[in-house]
Amino acid sequence: MSGIEQIRKTVEACPRGSIFFPEDFSFIGGVKMVSSALTRLCEDGTLIRVGQGIYCYPKIDTQWGLGAQMPSLDEIASAIAKRDKSRIVPTGTYALNKLGLSTQLQANVVYYTDGSPRRIKVGNGRGILFKRSSEMKRFSFRNELMQLIVAAMREIGNGKVSDEELSKISVLVKNVSQADFIHDIALAPSWVQTILKEQR
Repeated sequence: MSGIEQIRKTVEACPRGSIFFPEDFSFIGGVKMVSSALTRLCEDGTLIRVGQGIYCYPKIDTQWGLGAQMPSLDEIASAIAKRDKSRIVPTGTYALNKLGLSTQLQANVVYYTDGSPRRIKVGNGRGILFKRSSEMKRFSFRNELMQLIVAAMREIGNGKVSDEELSKISVLVKNVSQADFIHDIALAPSWVQTILKEQR
C-alpha cells in the first residue's frame, strides 16, 4: 500500500471532524512524503487544510447541502493543545462571547495557555492567539462552564456587573453541579465568590 493510501486509510478510520497534523503520520513516512500525500488528499477532497500544518477530515452537511464544514476555532485550539500537551482556557473577552454576555463577533480568539505562546492563522482572516499565563488557578477548574463564568466576570470587573449580566449569570451558574461549584468557587476572586454564592 502506498504512503498516501496508508494516510487515507488512517484518516478515514477516524470520526469526521477529526483534526490532524503532519507528525500524526510520521510512522508512515518522511516529512516530504507526508506533506505531498496531505496535499493530494486536500486536492481530492478527503481533507481540508485549516491552517499551516493543520488538516481536518471534515464533517459533511447533508441536511442543507453545504458540503464540507470547517471545524470551529475552539476545536482547532483544543487539538493544538492536545498535541502540545498543554492546557488552554478562554480569555475573559472570549468567555463573554461564548456565554452570550457579549454579541461582539470575533475574527480572532484568545486563550491563556501553560504552554508556548503563539499565533495561529486559520483561513478567511481568522486566527487563534495563545497567551502564556503563569496563574495556575486559571487551569485548575473542574467545570468548563464555571471556568467561563469566572473569566467573564473578571473581564467585566468588580462593581461593574450590570443587572442584565447578573440575571444571565444567575441562570448559568445554576447549571454547575454542587460538587464542581464547591471546588471551583475557591479559584475565583473573593468578589466573584460573593456574587456567585448569592446566585446559587
